[in-house]
Amino acid sequence: MDTPQTGPAPSLTGRISTAVGRFTMYRLILVVLAVLAAYSLLLNVLGWLTFGIPEMLAHLALCLGLTYAANRALAALFRVNPHTESSLITGLLLYFLFWPSLQPRDLAGVALACVLASASKYALAWRGRHIFNPAAAGAFATGLTGLNIATWWAATPAMLWVLVPGVLVVLHRTRKVLMASVFTGAATAIITLELLRSGMTAGMGVWQALAQRPVLFFVGFMLTEPLTLPPRRPQQLALAAVVGVLFAVPWNLGIVANSPEAALLAGNLLAFLAGQRGAVKLRFAGSRPLTPTTAEFSFEPARPVRFLPGQYMELDLPQARPDGKGRRRVFSLTGSPGERLVKFGVRTAGPLSAAKAALLALQPGDEVTATAVGGDFVLPRDPRRPVLLIAAGIGITPFVSHLSSGALRERDAVLLLLARSADEVAYAEELRTSGMRVLVRLADGSDPPAGLASASAGASGRLDGTALAALVPDIDRREVYVSGSPASVASLRRAARRAGARRVRTDSFSGY
Repeated sequence: MDTPQTGPAPSLTGRISTAVGRFTMYRLILVVLAVLAAYSLLLNVLGWLTFGIPEMLAHLALCLGLTYAANRALAALFRVNPHTESSLITGLLLYFLFWPSLQPRDLAGVALACVLASASKYALAWRGRHIFNPAAAGAFATGLTGLNIATWWAATPAMLWVLVPGVLVVLHRTRKVLMASVFTGAATAIITLELLRSGMTAGMGVWQALAQRPVLFFVGFMLTEPLTLPPRRPQQLALAAVVGVLFAVPWNLGIVANSPEAALLAGNLLAFLAGQRGAVKLRFAGSRPLTPTTAEFSFEPARPVRFLPGQYMELDLPQARPDGKGRRRVFSLTGSPGERLVKFGVRTAGPLSAAKAALLALQPGDEVTATAVGGDFVLPRDPRRPVLLIAAGIGITPFVSHLSSGALRERDAVLLLLARSADEVAYAEELRTSGMRVLVRLADGSDPPAGLASASAGASGRLDGTALAALVPDIDRREVYVSGSPASVASLRRAARRAGARRVRTDSFSGY
C-alpha cells in the first residue's frame, strides 16, 4: 500500500515492520521454519546435534513429502484447492516434533502423524475452519497408538541462536507478542517453581524452562496459529494463560497425560467455542471505484457474518496464481454489521500481488471463502470517551465501518486523514455526511474535496508531534487510533505520543 509522506520519518521499528510485511504470515512462518531446519542440519554437521545426517534428511523428506502428498490427495477427494504452504508448514513442524530415526517403527509413527495431521484439516473442521492445530492433532493421535511419541526436540539450547530471533519475527508479524508473553510467563513460572522444589536454583530453573522445554517453539509456531485462535485479544490472552497452565502442570487422565500437544488441543477447542465458527462462502456482488487507485468490493455472505466495526476478515482467493505473497489476504470490513453485504476497501494500484489480481478479476456470482474474522481495532465501549482517528491512505477503511454502523454519531470524535492528493481521498462522501470533525492533510498541499476541512494550510514536510498537537490541542484526553501501512503507523504513533496522547491503538496493513 502506498502511503502519503505526511508523517514523521520512518523509525527503525517502522522499517522492520515494512520489511517483514512484504511476506504474508504463512510465507513468513514457512521461511523461518525452513531456516531453522537448515540450521539444524548445520548443527548436526558441527557435532552439536547427534542424530546423524542420514536420519535427519530422511526424516525431513518424509515429513515434507507425506504432508504435501496427503494434502494434495485429500484436497482432490474433498474437491477443494490445496494450500501448499500450509502443508509444508505442517511438515516442518512435525520434523521438529518427532525424533529423527531410521527405525521402521519410528518411521511408521512419523508417517502416520503426517497423514493424520493432513486429514485433520478436512475431517476435524467446521465449515472450512480448523478446530485443532493439524500438527498437534497428528502428533497426539500418533502418541495414542504407541507407534511414536512427540519429543519436541527443537527445545535444544544450540537451536536458540536462530529459534529466538525467528520466533520474535513471527510474533511481531502476527502481532501476538503480548499473547506469547502471557503464555511464556505462566508456563515458565510453573516449571521454575517445580524445579525449585527439586533443589535447582531460580536462574537454572528459568534457563531449563526456556532452553530445554519447548516453550518458545510452542508459542512461536503452534499456539499463535491464526485459524485456531479466538477473534478478540482478551480471549486470546485468557487462552494463553489457560494453555500455559495445562502445558506446565503435570496431569494425567487415564491414557492421556500432559504434553504440549494435549495442552494445545484443549486450547484449540476452547478457542473454537469462542469464535466465529467456520468459514463463510462469499458471493461477489460487485465493486465501485473510490479513487483512481482504490475500490470497494461487495460480497453477499452465505450466512450472516458476526463482526464488530473496526474488525477485519481474511479471504481465501483460490483463483490466485502462486506467488511470494500467497492467496490469503486480510481486509478491514467497511460496512455495518447489520448490512446484507460485506464490503472491503482495497488499494488497486500496481504492482499487484496474485491474490489482489484475482480479486480484481472476480465476476458477479464468483465465490471466495472468508476464513476468519477478528481484530481489536474497536472503539471504547463507553460512548463518552472522546477519540482521535488518524488514517493514512487506504487506512481509512476500518473507520468507515465505524461510520457505517453509526458508532461515531453520539461520540466526541475527530478524524485526521492523510492522503497524497484530493483525488486520493477515499470515502469522501461518507466523511462529508458523518457529522463529525474531519481534517484532511494532503501531501501536495492542495485543498481537500469540498465539504472537508483542510489540515494542510501552512504545513510542510511530515506530520510530527508539534503539528499534531496544534491540529488537535486536546489530544491528551482522547484515545487515539492509527491505521495505515506499518511504516506510517509506527511514525504516526510516535507523533501521537509526542503530542501528548496517553493511549494509542494501531492497525497496520501489511503483506498485500
